[in-house]
Amino acid sequence: MSTTNNKSSKVIITCAVTGAIHTPSMTPHLPINPEDIIKASLEAAEAGAAILHLHARNSTNGQPDQSPDGFSKFLPRIKQNTNAVINITTGGSPYMSVEDRAAPAAKFQPELASLNMGSMNFGLYTMLNRFKEFKYDWERQHLEGSRDLVFRNSFQDIEYVLETCYGNGTRFEFECYDTSHLYNLAHFADRGLVKAPFFVQSVFGLLGGIGTHHEDVLHMKRTADRLFGDDYRWSVLGAGANQFRIATQAATLGGNVRVGLEDSIWAGRGKLAKSNAQQVRIIRNILEGLGLQVATADEARDMLGLKGGDQVAF
Repeated sequence: MSTTNNKSSKVIITCAVTGAIHTPSMTPHLPINPEDIIKASLEAAEAGAAILHLHARNSTNGQPDQSPDGFSKFLPRIKQNTNAVINITTGGSPYMSVEDRAAPAAKFQPELASLNMGSMNFGLYTMLNRFKEFKYDWERQHLEGSRDLVFRNSFQDIEYVLETCYGNGTRFEFECYDTSHLYNLAHFADRGLVKAPFFVQSVFGLLGGIGTHHEDVLHMKRTADRLFGDDYRWSVLGAGANQFRIATQAATLGGNVRVGLEDSIWAGRGKLAKSNAQQVRIIRNILEGLGLQVATADEARDMLGLKGGDQVAF
């Protein structure tokens, strides 16, 4: 089965600016309040990120906040100041209900929203081996609680997000943490509930999902090729220290890449990233060193079949 369309010299860089995994005590550079998220997003776009994947946080303590009001504090200003594609999470935090997780994307009707494609154990507690002191009580509870945490993304939950958001013209970044999630996506494609081109974000290195060995990356790619052929655009994110290695491997295979402080707080061995833009610049230099070109936001829109920034509700 041909996969020519995945082997493009133009590579989409997504930047996941803050997420819901890392906590404020892990790094002073994690964007927390709206002003920080705006600044980090605009800097990442300027550095070469075509897509900005966004979460909101409580401005006081940095706890994940999936309320539409939390997003309203930064979405309009980011849109006014960059042409980058804005991607709103429907993953939120594994501790949230699917109704809460989908609410911001339903309200703001972005060009792109993330969608987790299966339930999984979601282990963050191993971070307690590295991080011992926390400024806020919720941080330790957030990590320790993941020993008994199932990130629920049932078929019913996935259908709920699709039904809530798809009528708005929003397309999806399908987050696949294992090969079973690719088969789940194929199931929804067979039912006609999702339409090509599928933007498949393969996630490597979260405890409970697929690992970070180079054969794991190849296995996810081969499986997606077999299931979707020319009908998908492949992207990867590597958690933690695996971020740039996995991104580089994927780029050599014709894939797109995601970086950002949601996925990793590092800019090299033992070196905290000072900003999201720093990570974007690092991967951009790697890509251009490989003879690849970084896609602009409008090129990414064309590659992913997006509706355009003038069609959103913010």
